[in-house]
Amino acid sequence: MERGATLGAGRREGRDGLKLTLGRSPVFAAVDLGASKVACFILKSDGIRRADRTLTTAGVGYVQSRGVRGGAIVDVGEASLAIGQAVERAEAMAGLDINGVTIVTACGQLASHRVTAKVAVGGRPITDADQARAVAQAMATLRLNRRKAIHMRPITWSVDGLGHVQDPRGMSGRALGLEMLVVSMKEGVHQTIAHCVERAHLQLEGVVASPYASALAALEQDEMELGSICIDMGGGSTSVAVFAGGALIHVDSLPVGGAHVTKDVAQGLSTSLGGAERIKTLHGSAIASANEDREMIEAPPRGDDPGAGPVTAPRSMLKGIIAPRVEETFEILKERLKTAEALELGAGIVLIGGASQLAGVREVATRVFDRNVRLGRPARIPHLADAAAGPGFCAAAGVLQRAAFGPRDLGKPLTGAASRSSRPVDPNANMVVKAASWLRDNL
Repeated sequence: MERGATLGAGRREGRDGLKLTLGRSPVFAAVDLGASKVACFILKSDGIRRADRTLTTAGVGYVQSRGVRGGAIVDVGEASLAIGQAVERAEAMAGLDINGVTIVTACGQLASHRVTAKVAVGGRPITDADQARAVAQAMATLRLNRRKAIHMRPITWSVDGLGHVQDPRGMSGRALGLEMLVVSMKEGVHQTIAHCVERAHLQLEGVVASPYASALAALEQDEMELGSICIDMGGGSTSVAVFAGGALIHVDSLPVGGAHVTKDVAQGLSTSLGGAERIKTLHGSAIASANEDREMIEAPPRGDDPGAGPVTAPRSMLKGIIAPRVEETFEILKERLKTAEALELGAGIVLIGGASQLAGVREVATRVFDRNVRLGRPARIPHLADAAAGPGFCAAAGVLQRAAFGPRDLGKPLTGAASRSSRPVDPNANMVVKAASWLRDNL
């Protein structure tokens, strides 16, 4: 390996170490707030293995979700209770108490916006302050209209027209260019999430978009570089994150998920929601199978009539209910990706989320998108028990990975205790004070 590459790797590891050493707490907790479950993963500093970039969680807890439906919080009290219970279970396993959590969710109608900027540098080496000016100029062109920015990710930097620069600091030039992706959610939903966390007697340390976090957990580095579309199929929504050239370039969401398939089954078979979920899990498929016309399935009847017998139907009827909904969801997502000019940037498809485990979903996605499709898992937390190691737990795992190894958002907004500890820096202060302030606020 060349000396420059070795030094570069050393610097990256050094930044990782600083991120951990200067972290505001030696314990980090991520809570996945979904429509089907609420899961909490707790990470301690000694659970980070830098040699192979894997993690070992200190505690994991999850409960059935309440108060969340169709990508929205519909009952603050129930959602707060579910968050508190998931955190308590993770705390019991970890043997410690936590004060703050980072929420990862697909709620709030996630959307992304591309913005650009160019600032004069004057031929000198580029500094953090120059990057901050570029970010501020780019954000000044964006009108979010009652939406809150939760991520600001650089797509590419350029110096004097030289593009595809990953980190321009230290490079000399006269003009610094930036293309940036801003991921936003509805401001009211963000405030509601903060209220839910507060009612659970916790501090909100940040909100992360579920498809972005899931992609960090499920995608390999080569997939991010060559281009990949990560589709997060949750209970109440289906969201997507697109990577190309190693950068996040698009995020979108649809308020349709696995719970809608369950509702379709309940209506089609005249059974209860609980019975429909069980039938879907045990016998459901989005593709045809042999003998499905002759194979009969039973579902419990609605209501509490003791004389009512079970509902019986051929398995082909179940497939006829599930397949159209799954295919329609992928078709809508495909058209939205095409409109955003993000479809052709993804060379492959990675499916994650609980609803992606339904039989035949991968085959339907392969047909609709006409490209290779695989199921993703949180591979960088290898010790997880089988119950928490599936595609449905990628979001929480991705938040832990981001906390341990990055990447850090540009102009990272601070919340909760972090924002209270952040203080403006005297512009006349010496470079040591300025550097310490930047490290405290950004790593």
